[in-house]
Amino acid sequence: MKNNILDTILHLDQNYLIIGLLAVFFTLEQVSGTPFSFKHRGKHLFQNILYQIVLTALNVFFVSLQVFCIEWLNTHEIGLLYLIEIPFIAKLLVGVMLYDFTTYWIHRASHTVPFLWRLHRVHHSDTTMDSSTVLRFHPLELILIYQTGNILAAGIFGLDVNAMVLYYFFIYIFLFLEHSNLHYPKWLNNTFGLIFVMPDHHRVHHQQEQFYTDSNFADIFILWDRLFGTFKWLPVEKMKYGLVEFEGEEKQSFFYLMKSPFLKIERVSSDHVPTETNKTSPPCKEDNSSKTQL
Repeated sequence: MKNNILDTILHLDQNYLIIGLLAVFFTLEQVSGTPFSFKHRGKHLFQNILYQIVLTALNVFFVSLQVFCIEWLNTHEIGLLYLIEIPFIAKLLVGVMLYDFTTYWIHRASHTVPFLWRLHRVHHSDTTMDSSTVLRFHPLELILIYQTGNILAAGIFGLDVNAMVLYYFFIYIFLFLEHSNLHYPKWLNNTFGLIFVMPDHHRVHHQQEQFYTDSNFADIFILWDRLFGTFKWLPVEKMKYGLVEFEGEEKQSFFYLMKSPFLKIERVSSDHVPTETNKTSPPCKEDNSSKTQL
């Protein structure tokens, strides 16, 4: 039974997974109370879907190239895990952790290296974050930076395509949980949140002030941020999403954001550094529920 489930996951078309998760979480945002009240959700959804359409078209070639490179590395038994023998399931789980570990460092570099930030700021530009924000990545960032990072991780650690597929299965679930405009139980932060990234952790990462934006880089294991000193905390009710330099309807459009990496846009940061920092499990006041609007 377990093997059947695992086999299904490893052979699942991830486009169907994304569509299914988006349908579930976007629907929940419309029918349940939410911590942030946003308008024009239909238009926002459409704009963000355009990124996924472009990425899917480009990936017809680039995913095949990524898989070819990783399989070549595996065929030549390149990487640290080839120095030891571990069971198949254990290797898969370790592989998921190491892909996430690599992504943590790439993500962290994307906030400090100017060229990488030009691409990555497209994701952070969203001033009204919801489930569809998961799709708002510049396609060049995902292809040139993160897919290349997967090949790099495979070469260093000896990871295979199966571990990468399982990693993406988990990461999409986490990404939709983290970006959705939904209320989540506060006790998650003090339990599962000691090891895994919880929605309230990732919301801090999307806070407008750079002091917070440059923190909580992990996607699955918040453990990386805790270990390497990049974990920060801010109560939900104090958050404001996006980047100051991308405020305004024109700068939120798909076409503007697609060309924005090639434009000189000064980063606007606040000199104010709030006092609520680096607390591992603070209580957060509940926000008044509000409905999202299509």
